[in-house]
Amino acid sequence: MMHISRRDVLAGLAASSAASIVKSHCEPLQSIAAGEAAILSDEERNRRADTLVRYFASIAPQLLRAPDGILKHPSIAQSAPGKAYSTQLWDWDTLWTSKGLFRVAELEHDESLKQQLCEHVSGSLLNFLEHASPRGQIPIMMTADNADAFRIVAKSETSRNQAKPVFGQLGLLASDQRGDVQWLAPHYDAILRFYDSWVKHNSSPIGLLVWGDDVAIGDDNDPTTFGRPFFSSANLLLNCLFYQDLLASAELAKRLERPTDHQRLSRQAEELAQRIHTCCWDPRDSYYYTVDVQCVDRRADLIPTVHRGMDMSWKCLPTRIQMFTGFLPLWCGIAPQQNAQKLVSTNYLADDRLCAQWGTRSLSSLESMYSLERSSNPSNWLGPVWIIVNYLVWKGLQRYGYKKEADALADKTLLLLSRDLEVNGSLNEYYHPDTGAALSHNGFIDWNLLVLEMI
Repeated sequence: MMHISRRDVLAGLAASSAASIVKSHCEPLQSIAAGEAAILSDEERNRRADTLVRYFASIAPQLLRAPDGILKHPSIAQSAPGKAYSTQLWDWDTLWTSKGLFRVAELEHDESLKQQLCEHVSGSLLNFLEHASPRGQIPIMMTADNADAFRIVAKSETSRNQAKPVFGQLGLLASDQRGDVQWLAPHYDAILRFYDSWVKHNSSPIGLLVWGDDVAIGDDNDPTTFGRPFFSSANLLLNCLFYQDLLASAELAKRLERPTDHQRLSRQAEELAQRIHTCCWDPRDSYYYTVDVQCVDRRADLIPTVHRGMDMSWKCLPTRIQMFTGFLPLWCGIAPQQNAQKLVSTNYLADDRLCAQWGTRSLSSLESMYSLERSSNPSNWLGPVWIIVNYLVWKGLQRYGYKKEADALADKTLLLLSRDLEVNGSLNEYYHPDTGAALSHNGFIDWNLLVLEMI
C-alpha cells in the first residue's frame, strides 16, 4: 500500500491555509494500477456514497434559483450561494448540474424535488433560447443583469464563439423527466437555428466544427485550442458535444412528430461521427486527437509561374497533444471497438500518464505543458483531475466493456469527493491527480454531482 506523505499533500495545497486541515484528515489511498479491481469495500463504498448523497440532497434546494432580472424563468445554479459561479448561468455546466440533481431526486425518492427540477431545468433552457440572436447564436453565460456576458449576440455576423452545443441534450433530459415533450414545441426551432449558426460560422473545410477563438471553450486552456489562431482548432470536445446534441434533437424531433427534422439531424450526426473517426483517429499513437485545419495550398499565390506538381492531399493535421478529449469518441459511442481497445490498452492501462492515483489527468503528464498550478482564468486543464473528466472517461470505459476499469475510476472519484467533503466541509472544482488535494473554488457543485451516476 502506498501512503500519501504529508509533504506530497502539502505540495498540492495552498501552503498556509490547508496545512492545518491536512494534519488530522489525510488518510492513505491504496496504490492502484489502471487495470486493477475497485478499491473500496462494499461497506466503505456505501458509507461514502451515503455521505455524498446526504450532502447533495441538503444543498440541492440552494441551487434552485427563482426568476431574476432578465432571467425570466427559474434556473439552475452551478455553485452554492455566495461561491464562485453562483450567480451565473453557464451553458454546459447547466446540463451536467441538471443531470446530477435529477440523480439526487432519484436516489432520495424525492418527487417534490424532481418536480421543482423539471421547472428549473426547463426554465434554464428557455432562458438561453429566449436570448438567442436572430441569427441563432446563443450566449455562453448569462447573469440576472447581463444576457450576453461574453458579447456573443452583440457581435457581428462573423462572431467567433457561442454557447456549446448542449441544448438538445438539456431539452431531452427535461422532457424525459417531465414525461412530456410538448412544452418544448414552441421553442424547438430556436435549437435548430442554433445548429445552423454553428455550421454557418464555424464549419471547417473538412466538415468538423472549429472554435473561433479560445474564449470559454469549456476546457479553457486546452493547448490544442488555447492560444491557437482563430478558426484553426477542430476540437474534439466541441465536435463530440455537437454529435451528442444532434442525436438528442433528432429524438426530440421524433417525439414532436417532425420526421423531416428527425431524418436530417440523424443523418447530420452520422456524417459528423464519420468525420471525427476519419480525421481525428491517429493509428500511430492509437489516440483521437483534435486536428488543426490550417492546411492551405498557397502555391498558386506564392509561386504562380512554377508547375504545381503533387497535390496537397491532406486537409488537416493532428495536434498530437494527449488531452482527455481523446476519450470522448468512446463517451459518445462513435469509436469502432478495435480503436477503443487500442486506445485504452495503449494510453490508459499501460502507465500513469493519464490514469492517476485520483482519477484521469486532464492532460498527459508526459506533455511539456503539463502543470498542476492553481488558476481560475483560465481554469487549469493541464493535468488536474476534474470530475467531469472522470465521468466522461468512466462512461466511455463502461460503454466499451471495461467494467473493472470503470469501477476502479468510480471508486477513486467517490473517495476523492468524500474525502474533500470531510476535510473542507464542501467540494472543489479540480484536484491534484497524485495527492487528491483540492486546487480551486471551494463550494463548487456543478458536475461533481455526476459522481452519483458512477456509484
